[in-house]
Amino acid sequence: MPKMKTCKAIAKRVKMTGTGKLMRHRQGKSHLLSTKNAKRRRYLNNATLITGAMAPKIARGLQNG
Repeated sequence: MPKMKTCKAIAKRVKMTGTGKLMRHRQGKSHLLSTKNAKRRRYLNNATLITGAMAPKIARGLQNG
């Protein structure tokens, strides 16, 4: 049986923490920043956890990464 491949699209966007949780960056920090206030821009700097039904599916794509 061939090796399982890591889904590179997921691997570029998501990192797994030491305890096995998934971290992602928040959307909306790439352009049009002048219309967003400073508090909102600081909030967008922080990564957040992936929770809910999508977490196991995303983790399966990273299982060899």
